[in-house]
Amino acid sequence: HDQEQEAVAEAVAEHYSPLGPGDHCPSAPLSVAVALADKLDTLAGFWAIDDKPTGSKDPFALRRAALGVIRLIVENGLRLPLSDVFAHALAPFGQMGLVDEPAPVIRDLLGFFADRLKVVLREKGVRHDLITAVFAVSGEDDLVRLLSRVEALSGFLGSDDGANLLVAYGRAANIVRIEAKKDKAAFDQAVAADLLEQAEETALYQALEAADGAAGSALAGEDFAAAMAAMSALRRPVDAFFDEVMVNSDNPALRANRLRLLSRIGATLSQVADFSKIEGARR
Repeated sequence: HDQEQEAVAEAVAEHYSPLGPGDHCPSAPLSVAVALADKLDTLAGFWAIDDKPTGSKDPFALRRAALGVIRLIVENGLRLPLSDVFAHALAPFGQMGLVDEPAPVIRDLLGFFADRLKVVLREKGVRHDLITAVFAVSGEDDLVRLLSRVEALSGFLGSDDGANLLVAYGRAANIVRIEAKKDKAAFDQAVAADLLEQAEETALYQALEAADGAAGSALAGEDFAAAMAAMSALRRPVDAFFDEVMVNSDNPALRANRLRLLSRIGATLSQVADFSKIEGARR
């Protein structure tokens, strides 16, 4: 009626969309930009004044706003790093003197979005612990990439190699934790290759070196299936290590090195996810 461009009229009409799980999600670029800007500004403003949802109370529909942002990003395949977006959204409130230090506010917002994402994915049958495990890696805040990682991790853990490696990881982490507490020491130093006496130790060390390199390259190229395949190659050398190697050797140097080797398993796996957050890892 006012002779505006069609894209402008459409963006005005879709300003508040999506309002709920059954509502239409905008896909036109201008509509997506306006809908995102409105919701992100609302969330940043309420976080700036520390007025967040508590319990079941959410009078300003902030959970709905976050779910709307998630749908807009995921359904449109937007590569949008949330930390950067939140920093931009919070900047005007910093100029008003409402936000002294944005970093903790951004972390809190990311946690809020992680919880909303778990709700969305749980309804689709995705395990919430896998979301937590992937979110814990390097502050992953690209939702499209995160969902690809979760899908690959879910497929990996559904395989025999993945399920068995998860149990082996739990066993290794438990041993390291117990011995570290006993010794009041950490075992996160580099493994000394010259102290690897048994063939199974050497094989595990070499497998970890190979998995580190292969997974790193795959992750850089966002080939998450290949990263999981690199991890699956660890299953047999890990099993062989536990079958044949006595970790608590009478030789203190060998014992410490073997504990560092077990610690390295978790460090290698942490490239793809924090396995300590996954249900089924033995504690």
